[in-house]
Amino acid sequence: MMRPLFHPAIEDVRPEAILHALADPNRAAIFARLLKADCAEACSALAAVGDRVLPKSSLSNHFKVLREAGLIRSERHGVEVRNQPRCEEIEARFPGLLTGILNAYAGAGGCGDGDASAGSAASPQ
Repeated sequence: MMRPLFHPAIEDVRPEAILHALADPNRAAIFARLLKADCAEACSALAAVGDRVLPKSSLSNHFKVLREAGLIRSERHGVEVRNQPRCEEIEARFPGLLTGILNAYAGAGGCGDGDASAGSAASPQ
């Protein structure tokens, strides 16, 4: 049996964990792409960041950091792990935090505005 995935309760999510998770440009790009997706995305579908493909081990670690920071919810479906952002919960707990952070990455949009741009977040200047 596989080990269950850890998801912190929203009351346990800390702003410093969110800041740490999104301080990495690759994780910020992955999170921005999840915001833009219409449905839960498999980890492998998000392996390309900018003009390169992240190794599976790096990708796995990035998703773990995002999940443990409370930014995403991950569910196993067979051999895939599907991920979706926890925007409404984060926005209710820390209004404007995600939008502010993602806007700092070259104009990427925040939660709920439909403007999240993977290309912008992938290459901060």
